[in-house]
Order: sequence, then C-alpha cells, then structure tokens
Amino acid sequence: MAADSGQATSSTVNKPRRLIFPRDAGAHPEFKTEWWYITGHAKVAGQEAAYGFQITFFRSRVDGTQAMKSRLAAKQLLFAHAAITDVQAKHLHHDQRIARWSGAAPGQNGTDTASAGTQDTGVVLRDWSLLRVGADLHAQVQAEGFAMDLRFASMQPVLLQGDAGLSRKGPDPRQTSYYYSLPQLQVSGTLTLQGKPMQVEVGSTAWLDHEWSEEVLPPNAEGWDWIGINLFDGSALTAFRVRDKGGSALWDGGSFRSGSTLYIFKLGEVIFKPLRNWRSPTSRASYPVEWMVRTPADFYTVKAVLDNQELDSSNSTGAIYWEGLCEVWDSNNQLVGRGYLEMTGYAAPLRM
Repeated sequence: MAADSGQATSSTVNKPRRLIFPRDAGAHPEFKTEWWYITGHAKVAGQEAAYGFQITFFRSRVDGTQAMKSRLAAKQLLFAHAAITDVQAKHLHHDQRIARWSGAAPGQNGTDTASAGTQDTGVVLRDWSLLRVGADLHAQVQAEGFAMDLRFASMQPVLLQGDAGLSRKGPDPRQTSYYYSLPQLQVSGTLTLQGKPMQVEVGSTAWLDHEWSEEVLPPNAEGWDWIGINLFDGSALTAFRVRDKGGSALWDGGSFRSGSTLYIFKLGEVIFKPLRNWRSPTSRASYPVEWMVRTPADFYTVKAVLDNQELDSSNSTGAIYWEGLCEVWDSNNQLVGRGYLEMTGYAAPLRM
C-alpha cells in the first residue's frame, strides 16, 4: 500500500483479511484513524514503588488535502501523548505533541517534522519516536519534566483481536477496526523524572495495541471503557465496552489468551459495573476508578493505583480522558495482574 494511496476503498474496509507482519505493524495512511499504544508497569532499581507509563502515537487522515500535489500539503496529522505515573509521589507527569505529515516516505520530504513508515513500525514526531530496532521496539520521548528511553521485547506471538484481527465496535458492520495486541512485552531501558534517570529492572512488563479504522464508533457513542491486563501467570486479558450518553453499553468485546488458547468474547459477555468514582478537580468529570468487570474468563475487580490519572490533550487530539495504571483481583480476591484502564467520553463526548 503506497503512502499516497488516499482513502481506503470498499474492498479494503471492514472485511476480514490476513494481517501480514511486519507490514501491518506499519502505518495504513489510506485509513482515517490509526494508533500505536504502549502502556506498562515498571520496577526501577532501588525503589519499592513502581511506575506506570504510557506512550501513544496517533495518525489522522485529512480528507480535504488528499488531492493536493504540494509537498506542503498536510495529508496526515500525527499526534503523540506520553505519561508517567509516579505511584509513590501520587503524581501524573504528561505531555503531548502534534505535527503534520505530507504522506511521503520517511526522509523523502524535507518539510515534514513527522512521519510514519508503512512497512514496519516507524513513527517519528520531532524528538519522540517508536521504531523497530532488530527484533525489539524502541521508544524515545523527551518531554516536559520527564523522559523515556525504553525497549520492548516480544515474548509471545501477536494476539489478533476480534475476527482474526477485525474487531467490531458497534451494531453497524462498518464500525470496525483492524486490531492486534502484543501483551507481556519485557521492558528495559530508563525512565527519567526531573533529570534523574532510573534503570528499569527485569520483570517490568508492557502491552502494545495497534488499531486502524475508517469508521470505528457508532454515531451515538459517548466514549469507551477498556482494559489491557498482563496477568502474572502469563495470560492476557482485554475487555471493552462502547457507551451511549446514558452509560449503557452499545457494544462490548475483548479476549482472553492463556498459553496457546485464545477465547474471543462474544457480544454481551463483557459487563463493566462501576464500584467507586473520582471527580476531577480540573475537568469536573466523574470517572469510575474501581470496576467489577465480568468476562467469560472470570469476574475481575479493577482498581486504579492512583485516582488522578486524567490527561488533558486539548493541544493535540482535543480530548480529555482518563488513562492509568491499575491492579486486578480475581473472584477469589487474589491480586492476579496489572495493566492499564482507559476511559473516554466522561468529560465530553469523544469524536473521532
């Protein structure tokens, strides 16, 4: 697929197809929306308390510029969000970036300050990047007050979400995304806070989601709730629901993989029940920071490790959302995993 191929056609949208790697780890500029999303739990040398981290790169096609021939035409916009949750200090550090991309191959247009490779993971937004280096992914972020220089090694095969990688997000068959995950990534490298680098220790884990779509949400959707959890036994749990204005589920889904067994959740098999809310002092949005999540794998209690993990991306994507490190207990009240909880559409309806 060429970087200047314009808009996806009916033959490429919303139909199951075999995802091919490393090609599908790269960008899909012909689709409207795409993101690479890495979250993790990091232990650092000499400290008992852990850290959470999030690095997300978004791509959005600008439909009105696709026919333009100028090298200056912004055919794509790239955004990036990054955050570190300092559990001990009870503080969330976060920053954001935005730049245009002409759609040219990386390095082929000297006016671009951002680009995304189409043959493998290779997203660059000024001094932030997510690149394939050998067999690993390498993320570098230089942000306001913090930095990350992390490598991610795959210990498990790709997890194809939905129907072999085609994930339904609403009642209309057009409301889908191509979606795969890389759970149980092993993390190495450094986190830096206030100029102090901290070495990430063995046992730190991360999760990558990569999605691309032409139309992902129903028109009456307010937002979604999502969890991606690395369980201590090596299993991987995904669960989500898409909500309407009244808080009811318009769609739900997810997956559970243990060893070589993968179970894709059917519609109605996932239920999110809020147990405790926290109100943001800045946006005034009320977020459920503790949930009971029912899945075919088990009933899980999901608890935020820090209530205030709200991110304001008004200067990039425009959304205010909650994204944070959480811990997960099973139905026997045993701590069984850690991961990330994402909640969108609570401060204002999410528009994509």
